[in-house]
Amino acid sequence: MKQEKRGQEPPSPIYESLPPPWLPKSHRTADVGYPGFHPPRPGQDEDVLSDKHIKDGFLLPLPVPDEHQSASVIFLQQDAKGGRILDQSVLADLEHLMNDIFTRKADSAVTIQSSAFKIPSRVTMSDTKRQTWFAELADPEVPLSKLGKSVPHGAKGHDLLDLLHTNNVAIPRAVWFLRVFGANETAGLRNKPSYNPTQYSVDWAIVVTSYIKKQLADIALPSAPRPGMNIKQTFKGVLSDAESRDRWVSRFTYCLKLLRPFYDEGLVDHRTFLTWIVVQMAACNLAQAGFVAHLADEYLDGVLEKRPLAKPLLDACIAKLNEVRTTSAQGHLNKLEEILKSLIQRICVALPDTFVSPRTWLAHSLLLCSALAGPADSGPSDCRRRDFQQLISDNLRDIQRRNDAMLFRNLPPRKLERLGSLVVDIQILNSICSSTDMSTISFFSSQIPDSSSSFVDKLDTLLTWAVTSLQYGSHRPYAAVTLLQAYHERNARRELSSATLHDYLFDWLDSKPVVREAGNLRAVAGLFGKLMKSGLFDYAAYVQRLVARGEEGLSLSEPDGTASFHRNLLRWIPLHNTTASLSNQRKVIVYGARARQTPEDVCEREMRREIRAILPLVFGGDTLPPPVSMTSLQTSCPTVLGAPCFEQVRTIKQWLLPNLHKFTSRSQSLDEISTLKTYSTAVELLSYTHSYGSLLELSLSVLSQTTHAELLTAVGEVFHRFATIWTAMNVTGTITSTLYSTYLLWRTQGGKTRSLLTLIIEMDNGRQLDATAKTQVDNDIAAFTHALAPKTEHPEAVPSVMPEILLLAEDSKPDAPSILANSLWYRYRTSGDWAWKVWDNIVASLRQVPVMSEDHELRHTYALRYGQFLLNVDHHLPGGIDNDVLQWFLGTGKSEVLGLTLETWDVLRVVLLFLCVHGALSTTTLLQGLVYPAWQLGADAGPLYQPHNMETFIQAASELFDALVLQEECSISPIVPQELLDAQRIRTWRQDAFREPHFTLLASNIPNLVLLEHNDVVSDGLRGTARDLRLRTCESRDIRQSCYRNLDAVRKGFEHPIQSGMVAETLYEPLVNALKMILSESNEDTDVNSFLSTGISSVLSPCTLAATAVQLQFGLRQLGRALACESTKQGASASLDKMTSLIFHHSMASEEAYFIAEMARGVDGPVAIKFINNGFKSIVDILNRAPTPSTPESLLARVGRAGEVLRVLSHVSEPLREEGTGLDLDVSTQERLAKIILESFQFANVMFSKTTDSSLRVITEAVIFLARLLQFDLVLFDLVVIHACGPAQDAVAFALLLDTLYFLIDDLFLHSKTSSPDPFKYYPTKLQSPHLHSLPSSHRIRLLTLFPHLRPNAVVQDLAHAHRDSTGLLVYGAPVQNRPWEWIENLDKDDGVIRNNASLSLELFGAKATGDHLMGYVQDEERCVPTRLEGVFEDNITAESVFHRDWRETRLPAHSDVRAGERGIGEGEDELGTLPIFGLQKPGSRRASPASSVRSRGSVSSVRRSPGSLSGNRSAVSTREGTGESIGSGPAAGRKRKASASVDDDDEVEIIEGPASVNLKKAKMKPKPKTK
Repeated sequence: MKQEKRGQEPPSPIYESLPPPWLPKSHRTADVGYPGFHPPRPGQDEDVLSDKHIKDGFLLPLPVPDEHQSASVIFLQQDAKGGRILDQSVLADLEHLMNDIFTRKADSAVTIQSSAFKIPSRVTMSDTKRQTWFAELADPEVPLSKLGKSVPHGAKGHDLLDLLHTNNVAIPRAVWFLRVFGANETAGLRNKPSYNPTQYSVDWAIVVTSYIKKQLADIALPSAPRPGMNIKQTFKGVLSDAESRDRWVSRFTYCLKLLRPFYDEGLVDHRTFLTWIVVQMAACNLAQAGFVAHLADEYLDGVLEKRPLAKPLLDACIAKLNEVRTTSAQGHLNKLEEILKSLIQRICVALPDTFVSPRTWLAHSLLLCSALAGPADSGPSDCRRRDFQQLISDNLRDIQRRNDAMLFRNLPPRKLERLGSLVVDIQILNSICSSTDMSTISFFSSQIPDSSSSFVDKLDTLLTWAVTSLQYGSHRPYAAVTLLQAYHERNARRELSSATLHDYLFDWLDSKPVVREAGNLRAVAGLFGKLMKSGLFDYAAYVQRLVARGEEGLSLSEPDGTASFHRNLLRWIPLHNTTASLSNQRKVIVYGARARQTPEDVCEREMRREIRAILPLVFGGDTLPPPVSMTSLQTSCPTVLGAPCFEQVRTIKQWLLPNLHKFTSRSQSLDEISTLKTYSTAVELLSYTHSYGSLLELSLSVLSQTTHAELLTAVGEVFHRFATIWTAMNVTGTITSTLYSTYLLWRTQGGKTRSLLTLIIEMDNGRQLDATAKTQVDNDIAAFTHALAPKTEHPEAVPSVMPEILLLAEDSKPDAPSILANSLWYRYRTSGDWAWKVWDNIVASLRQVPVMSEDHELRHTYALRYGQFLLNVDHHLPGGIDNDVLQWFLGTGKSEVLGLTLETWDVLRVVLLFLCVHGALSTTTLLQGLVYPAWQLGADAGPLYQPHNMETFIQAASELFDALVLQEECSISPIVPQELLDAQRIRTWRQDAFREPHFTLLASNIPNLVLLEHNDVVSDGLRGTARDLRLRTCESRDIRQSCYRNLDAVRKGFEHPIQSGMVAETLYEPLVNALKMILSESNEDTDVNSFLSTGISSVLSPCTLAATAVQLQFGLRQLGRALACESTKQGASASLDKMTSLIFHHSMASEEAYFIAEMARGVDGPVAIKFINNGFKSIVDILNRAPTPSTPESLLARVGRAGEVLRVLSHVSEPLREEGTGLDLDVSTQERLAKIILESFQFANVMFSKTTDSSLRVITEAVIFLARLLQFDLVLFDLVVIHACGPAQDAVAFALLLDTLYFLIDDLFLHSKTSSPDPFKYYPTKLQSPHLHSLPSSHRIRLLTLFPHLRPNAVVQDLAHAHRDSTGLLVYGAPVQNRPWEWIENLDKDDGVIRNNASLSLELFGAKATGDHLMGYVQDEERCVPTRLEGVFEDNITAESVFHRDWRETRLPAHSDVRAGERGIGEGEDELGTLPIFGLQKPGSRRASPASSVRSRGSVSSVRRSPGSLSGNRSAVSTREGTGESIGSGPAAGRKRKASASVDDDDEVEIIEGPASVNLKKAKMKPKPKTK
């Protein structure tokens, strides 16, 4: 049964092994199989088992005698003698053979036919057929080859796009249809001469952009409700409804998808489309901006190619970002804000030149900086983000620098030569005050060598400042010597420096005009006397140099007509440390060798007589010194005060000072009053003669030896009065040390140390005392404070009324004031306000004094008693009574002082002066509490003014100011003898009013005196008093010295009344005149215009520059207000015209003009505009003054002078540009300026081609300046190119000119009247230069961003038409133009046959048939060539020639499968692999060449194992002809093992080759069945 069933079953088909589909045939026509594919077949020779096969293995016979042998062997055998092998004709024969092969191959190739491409025609279809056709177009199963026979004709533009969207046509198929549609549209135009293949791309771009714009227009925002209209409005947007939103989004998305291939393939014109994006970004609303911003972000790369596109896009992004940040819906627009910031950042990185736009930067710099700022919390992992942000930061800094340069901001400072250096240096010198640390003033930089001109200029400034009468302060020569000595000590080359410094000092003394002025003789002599004392100037060398050069007129015996001015210097310069020989030498030169008695001896005897008369106790007298006042002292010592410095110093140092030291040593035996009077007289005498060194020496001696408390206080007052001088002498450390030693001595003796502690803190100023001493002082002050004002939780309450104070007036006991002060302190010392209430009761009691007595002397007696009482109260307070009195004046005292009568003020004045003299009240307290409020009250007096009470108060306060600040000496009361010590103390304490912070208050109240003087409400007498006070205040040298030290305080003090708006315009002029009088020592002038326009050059003296700056700044602002007023406009305009003519013409040096420009910064708009207009007129005049013939040097000279004027204009106009204020410039002047600049540019352009290399730099400098003036003309681009390459190449000039070009183009667009201008309108269109070959790549990239030509499409990029000339050389022609509407997709199948039926003809590529096989594209995945075989059979495009392929295949390395069984490297192996070994084969010998002409069917010498092969255990052995040697084809060749003889059946024989561990394993593996 089983056999029957078997017979019924159909036989199984025989399995047939087929080659893989990707494997090519070995031959195109002959049936020789496939390379490397040898499938098993029944009956094959290998399956026949025979004894020979079993013993020797199966060997195939070779088709050729020896596959390793070449034709050379046969050739050599035939040519036994070797004659032909050396014949050169052999190579020629071989060449002819190969050429013949190539010729026959070319003749047999198929000829390429002419182009047979036809555009699918358009046909008119019915609606049904059209709908069916579009439905098939949307169906991906319908091939386009079927639809491509004809396309429907009908819909166009937006309707066509809607039709594609409605049918949901796939994007590639839609693009094909639209391309065919466009090709038909342009078919009739291609033969016309004016045909432009890209024009339809422009038209189609307009269609697509208008289609997108139409969709964007559906997105609208609700209109704002109109105020005052109660109309209910409803708004329904397209995106508010779900259905309409989905429909809109679907259409918009489809349009964007369609746009991408349009843009990539050039179907839409890039320039048109990108321009539309830029314009749309600026015109859209915020709702549309989200979509447009995404669109701009996607196509930003194209925009960034050109600045004409990137600049308007940047402006639009800035405007939208600003709108987002100011809208109420900002919280819903975060994504839009991020996209806008991203766009700005990408523009900054790719094209930073876009940001070089002064107008944009001026208006939106803060917004741009915030948009370009990176995240603050970027972590370490954000390396790329940090690098990106770092690039943005670097570009931003460069952008800011370039914009600032275009805006004339941060102009490089001029070299500080004369005026600039003087202003800075003199301000430094004038800033020296009592609190200055001289060691911190580096007037002479340590980097300035002695021989440099900078050192000489600074030395000149220092010495001139020290002696000129235009500066103030007796400290100046001491400060000059201290600064010069500090520099001298820092200089390491001391000996050389001393000689060099002496030469510089001599040259200054010999040549400077300030030395020859008669009024400066005493100052110059005193300065050089101090220089000699410090060892900086050698008097002997000075005299020797004068004698050596034969100076005439040095002796007084010579006639005055021939006298040298050095005669007076030799006569006046004092000798502090001299020798007998030097004195004799001086005497001989000045008076002659025979002079017995000199005028100096007579003068010195008279000086000694006058000094003995006023200081009798010093010279052994017994009588008390006569009462001396400052006036009487000056009258008593005319010779001493008027004598030359030589006699003064010799008399004081050699005679007076030693006697004063003797007097000090025996002063303990004298009474305190006599000693005090003598000391005060000596102090005043030394101060009058400016002998401050001797005064310091005397004061230190008295400080260390005296036992009198009042004398100790007087010495401290001297230190306080001349504190600025001690600081300039740099002796504050010595003074502080001596004060501290004296304090310790008096502290141990139990003396009064309060004044010493205060003085130590003042003189030390935190710089001199060591830490231990500071701690000691602080602890003693704390203990002193606690002892006088102990702290308690329950302080004693102080009554508001203290009757005992009123009763004190009639208590005549001498110690009554002291007893009352002690008792009150003891009772109320724990209370913090007991001193304030004591003062309040004092004022109340003083109001009763006129009632108590009508006798003036008795009233003053009562007042002095109250003054003594308050002085004792002051001693019981840690900080004194000064602050309590000030708080009373500023508090309740404001109203009480208004009620005081004239008699009460007479009494109160005595008390206040008494307390001021004795230091209980400071001058600043009375000024701040009484004087300044009184002036303010008078300045503000109006209709409610009460003349009786207010004028009494103002009059009393003014008299108090006169006594405390202005008078040489004042009397406390007629009943008190006038003492020199009291006048000195008044002078001492008034110094506080001239120092900061109190001087600012004084300066700010001087304008109140001006307003009080011109207040018509106030009486004439009081106005006269105010005027007298103001004039005397302005003339005070102490106040002028303080004004020059703090000019800003003076300027602000005079500006405040005007800026407050409470002052009438008629008072502006008096304020200016008052300011002028303070700073310039000139008389008052009634015309502010004449002040500004007359004598400007005279006020530019080096030492008054800073003061002149304040006057001009204040006056120019006033002039601006005068220009705004019709009544004063004409005069102010004339004055300003005159002043600008001085500035802008050669009447004033360039440095002075620049300095005035610095002072004129910030003036009002009308003044600045007049400055600028007049400056432009001056520039036109300067540039018009061209000589004939004109040369580059003459152009540079005119440009240099015009540059000075331009710098002035830039400084004056900078504040207006910062504020965005429009400048009303004169049109005619601007036209003339543009014309002359254009002519100058044309001249420079011509000169570049004619000039030599030496003059190119000259013209470049002129061109850079002219570019700064240019307002209209694009000839500038030619100059940009000239400086970009060639002999005139200059990176700096190129950058400056290019930035100027950006500015001009942006400015032209700003003033363009077109609503949507072409962004490329004002940009250059071509780049021409004979030196373009040398144009740097960085410059080329920047220049190419200006041109309208965008980058060509990637399809035709770097493609050009070419042909071969008669010699066979390739000649390149025009670049290939993209024709996207003509190049239609080829829909024919690729069957291997060459057909020239595509839209791009093969003739364009010079294609020729070579006869090589063209690989066809295989769709099936399984039919693809494996990756490891792609390099064997094809090069991914076409199959190469036979020779190329043979060369490539014969040099591929063996595959890993072949070498998998190798265990080692043979003996004959080198870096090229194992070498062939003939004869006995060894393991590792080289296998057969893969290029063998004939291979065995099972050979593993094939480069790769065939997928159709079996397990790979087949043997492949070839036999050499004529020998019995076998050559193995694998690594185990020659090691074959025979099968075991004990097998049961011959069929069970297995041949094993190679390593068993590998090949046996592979032999057991079955091939994976093939699945489909």
